Amino acid sequence: MILDRAAVQARAVAFLYEDAELAIVDKPPGMAVIPEPGAPPSSCLRDKVAAALGTRAWVVHRLDRDTSGIVVFARTPDAHRALSRAFETPDVAKQYVALAHGLPAPLTGTIAVALHAARKGKARLALPGEPGAREATTHYAVTRAWRDGERRIAVVSVTPQTSRPHQIRVHLRSLGTPLLGDALYGRAAIAALGGVPVPRLALHAASIDLPHPSGDRRVSAAAPWPEDLADLAGWLDAHWAPVVPS
Repeated sequence: MILDRAAVQARAVAFLYEDAELAIVDKPPGMAVIPEPGAPPSSCLRDKVAAALGTRAWVVHRLDRDTSGIVVFARTPDAHRALSRAFETPDVAKQYVALAHGLPAPLTGTIAVALHAARKGKARLALPGEPGAREATTHYAVTRAWRDGERRIAVVSVTPQTSRPHQIRVHLRSLGTPLLGDALYGRAAIAALGGVPVPRLALHAASIDLPHPSGDRRVSAAAPWPEDLADLAGWLDAHWAPVVPS
C-alpha cells in the first residue's frame, strides 16, 4: 500500500480536543505539519486547522510528515508560550506506538543516550562528553511480535521523556531494531523486509497528557490506531507466526 498524497491533502481535520486556547488533532500520515517547499500552504496541517477553526493556529510541536497521530496547536500567543514551555519539560506525557524490524533486547527497557545533530537534518547518538549533545531518554516495551524464519517484527510502545528530533527513530535503531519504513535510519531493514506491505514510516503518536495553558487543569487525548498500520498488522497475522513476548 502506497500513500495517495492527493487523498491525504483532501482529508478533513480530525479534532480530538478543542477549546478557546488550544486544539489537539489527529494528523494523517503523509501530511506535513507546516508548509513544505513547493507545496501550497493550504495543504499543510497547520493551515487546515486554522481554516477549520476560523482563527490562526500556532505550531507547538511537530511530527514527521509520515508519522500519524497527535499534534497540539495553540490558539493564542499566550497559550503558545505556555505550551511551548511545557513541551520542554517532562510535564508533557507522550506515548507512541511503533512497528520495528527485529525484537528489541531486552523487551522492556530505557534508552538514555544523548543525541547530536547530524547532516541533512538527521540525528545521531552523541559521543561521551561531546559538545552540542542533548540529553535524551526513551522508555519502551514490546507488546506484540511476529516471526518469519529468522525475521522478526515487533509492536513497541514508546514513551519519550525528552523531545529531541528523531529521538525514537535513532534510539530504536541503536538497539538494532529500526522502525519499519524508515528510509533515513533503516534502509537495510527495508530491503530485508521485501514482500511485507509497509505503507510508510510505522510510527503513531497515540496519546498525550499535558497541562492546560491556563494552568488550572490537565488535558488528555488519544488518537486511534490508524487504518494503514492496522492493515499491516492484519497482514502479519495472516502471513507470519505470532511471537509471545516474555
